[in-house]
Amino acid sequence: MTISKIGAVKKRPGRPATGRDPVTAIRLSEAMRRDLDTWRRKQDDLPSRSEAIRRLVEKGLANQPLEPGKPHKGAERAKEMALEVMRTKLAGVPEEERIARKARLMKKPGQKPKG
Repeated sequence: MTISKIGAVKKRPGRPATGRDPVTAIRLSEAMRRDLDTWRRKQDDLPSRSEAIRRLVEKGLANQPLEPGKPHKGAERAKEMALEVMRTKLAGVPEEERIARKARLMKKPGQKPKG
């Protein structure tokens, strides 16, 4: 007695498709994984890492994004700190050299320094 294989559906290797959302892989540093695990353990239902990432992404997307050109909250403080460092580092440098260095430091990526 032989069993016919005519019309049999060949099984595909690997995990069966769920028919749902496609997989998106991301890399997380060890520190970020640790922070993620700490956050998810504080949740009442202890979500999986994937579910925790989905929840955090949803929370992040629910917040209003920064308007184009609007500086980050800490940008003004960072600018003040950078200016203070430049003042102290360039204290004994001649004016022309100071202007040239400041222009190099302040240029945006891909922008040629003025002068």
